[in-house]
Amino acid sequence: MRNIKVGIWGFGAMGSGMAKMLLKKNGVDIVAVCDMHPERVNKSVYDVLGCERGERPEVIIKPDYKEAFTDECADVVLLATDSFTKGAFDKIKYILERKINVISTAEEMSYPKAQEPELAEELNRIAKENGVSVLGTGINPGFVLDLLILALTGTCEEVEYIKAARVNDLSPFGKAVMIEQGVGVTKDEFENGVKDGSIAGHVGFPESINMITHGIGWNLEKVEETREPIMSSVYRKSEYAEVEAGNVAGCRQCGYGYVDGKVKIEMEHPQQILPHLEGQSTGDYVTIKGTPNINLQITPEIPGGIGTIAMCVNSIPHVINAIPGLRTMLDIPVPRAIMGDMRELVNLKETVKA
Repeated sequence: MRNIKVGIWGFGAMGSGMAKMLLKKNGVDIVAVCDMHPERVNKSVYDVLGCERGERPEVIIKPDYKEAFTDECADVVLLATDSFTKGAFDKIKYILERKINVISTAEEMSYPKAQEPELAEELNRIAKENGVSVLGTGINPGFVLDLLILALTGTCEEVEYIKAARVNDLSPFGKAVMIEQGVGVTKDEFENGVKDGSIAGHVGFPESINMITHGIGWNLEKVEETREPIMSSVYRKSEYAEVEAGNVAGCRQCGYGYVDGKVKIEMEHPQQILPHLEGQSTGDYVTIKGTPNINLQITPEIPGGIGTIAMCVNSIPHVINAIPGLRTMLDIPVPRAIMGDMRELVNLKETVKA
């Protein structure tokens, strides 16, 4: 039985983390990597990761995606380059047309029809035509503020109201996320960035709220969001960001889902780099008012970096096995840690092209 073949597009914090995790797994090979960063281009994956290649085939990081990913060269490509469906669309389309499954970290791809219904339908069509599947997932959206909540409602007879919060440390995420959150800018720059759209804050509330309401059968009428800067009174420096005292360390964002003219879902997501420097603890919190009432607390938070990496890697068998088309976390089995041979969980073609 051959190994599962995996490609990775984007080799920053998330993509390289996925590679490190995959190298610890049985029954899986990394066969192609695409990244345009000058410090990584044309280098061995193993040299960039700082690990021994052993008897594994050499994999060179290529800047040209057409050279990296050829027809049926892999069973699945992990795409870790974008947050928005529009930005990821052409990349996903190219991979699907090569008859390769896709798992994307793009937050909007967790439930793309929430904000990009036409693109979602097109991706669904392309995937079906090529007999493969595409899934967007991660720690959030993808798990904490949607799938986990939906799983908890499975123990309820009635659900009246849902409130959830994720208080987390942004530090593990790469530069793209830091820019989206406004980390390091002044308060005025943050407020101007929110107005012109250059600072998006957390990407995913519309997707999570749509997934929850669809999952339990509520008719969602609208989603409202607010964004506020989290100001730092101390100097902070992480691998991907630097914040002077008096500047923005992150974004407090809230989302509200309206059903029958009332707020039925309320979400809060304050995230910043190194929150412990100002005594802020982290955690994930879910409150469901219903029959029965449910209160869940996870402290500290489920770490965002490894959480996103693991959700993508652990979803590989389910995406390969999925019915072709655009899929969400509602459509596949709940991912779980894969401690055995990954090949035992999938139905593979006998061969893929080299």
